[in-house]
Amino acid sequence: MSRVNLVTDTAATGDAQTLLSEIHGAFGATPNMFRAVANSPAALRSMWGSFGALGGGVISAQLGEQIAVAVADRNACHYCLAAHSALGRKAGVPAADMTAAQAGESADPRTAAALRFALKLVDARGQVDDADVQALRAVGFDDRHIVEILAHVALNLFTNYVNVALQVPLDFPQVKLRTEVA
Repeated sequence: MSRVNLVTDTAATGDAQTLLSEIHGAFGATPNMFRAVANSPAALRSMWGSFGALGGGVISAQLGEQIAVAVADRNACHYCLAAHSALGRKAGVPAADMTAAQAGESADPRTAAALRFALKLVDARGQVDDADVQALRAVGFDDRHIVEILAHVALNLFTNYVNVALQVPLDFPQVKLRTEVA
């Protein structure tokens, strides 16, 4: 059970109502995470705006979803792991590649470098060094990509913390964390 009220479309007012309507239009339903965050229209506007802004960036939807599952698995966020596994498959990432991304791995050198960097950001709380950034440049990422990878990580930390701290109930097919598979 969620630790906060899950705002329904009919109970929402003002900005929250407008944003939940947009979210519903984008997904065909309103995911529970957004319903939880709708308790603060400012937080909902921030989260939804970040998803929209990054969706129009230089990082592909496929890589964005792989970063999301890596970060979700690292933070033991069942909700984000489930949601982004489904969204990754919808974006065309094979299930095996999404599973590999949970561990921060990929057969593609660019994806692997981005996932290593994302997990280093999480594990070291942003304390990366020159070699970490150079590893991204070595596989063709430029400053735009590097900043957007960081932005994807930050957005996923926000969503992970919302879902874990507030115990938002799953409304996507469950995916096991790597620690649960072993």
